[in-house]
Order: sequence, then C-alpha cells, then structure tokens
Amino acid sequence: MKLAVGGDHAGFPLKGPLVAWLQAEGHTITDHGTHSTDPVDFPDIARLVTDQVRSGDAERGLLVCGTGVGAAIAGNKTPGIRAAVCHDVYSAHQCVEHDNVNLLCIGAQIVGEPLAKELVAAFLAAQFSTEVHFRRRVEKLHELERRSAEEILKGDQAS
Repeated sequence: MKLAVGGDHAGFPLKGPLVAWLQAEGHTITDHGTHSTDPVDFPDIARLVTDQVRSGDAERGLLVCGTGVGAAIAGNKTPGIRAAVCHDVYSAHQCVEHDNVNLLCIGAQIVGEPLAKELVAAFLAAQFSTEVHFRRRVEKLHELERRSAEEILKGDQAS
C-alpha cells in the first residue's frame, strides 16, 4: 500500500521504527518528517501528509505525535480526511470498517512500538464496509464538510 507518514518531534522516536517496519512489509512510504527531535509544528507535517492522501498519491496516512490528539485535530481540519486517534486494535480496524477513516493518528507517549505495529497493521488490513448504513453515515460526514465550506464561502463573499 502507498502510505503518507509524518510526525512531530514527540512522535519522531516511534515514527522511524514504524517507517522501517512498513517498508520491510512491502509498503511504499513517503516520510514527510520530521527527522529529528528538534521542535516542529505538527500542523505543518499534517498538511503534507493529508495533501498526499487527498490527492490520491497515498491510499492512507499515518501521523505520530505525542498523544495523537493534535495530529487528529489537524487531519480533521482537512476536507476529505477522516482522522482517528487509535490506541487499541479494535478501534484501529473499526474506524476504517465503519467510518472509512483514511488517517491513523497515534501517540508515541501513549503506546510502545509493539502495540503501534499492531495498530497500524489492523488499520491497513481493514476495508470500509459495504453495509448501507455505514456508507450513508460517511456520506453525511461529506455533507457536513460541504456545508461548512459553503458557509465559509458565503462569509467571504459578504465581506
């Protein structure tokens, strides 16, 4: 699978081993950084990852920060991205199966490398359900995005 991966300075110690493991598993990885523990702003990294997922250049994305929360907030600000913080295996596959999540966010200060690998493996193996009620709900998420975008445009035009 083609993946976009990134993390901030707090996620850096976990991101490197995950990238190496994913490559060894045969995935094609674009690593958007960071590449050290020097402080960076996670929204900048999240933008690079989400842009690649949105463009279709990556099938899914992975962001690693301290808790995963900031990464998920940044990801969910991007239209077309459905990000979830997952620190248990059930959520890591269920978020794809029920909500068509395309960006997994994990916290390097919350989970260790063995669990992180299990989370990522579950996320990547999962497929969005064909059940009508899940697809209807995800379409409603798209509608929320469209409505928000329209409201922003109306506000800009009124100025």
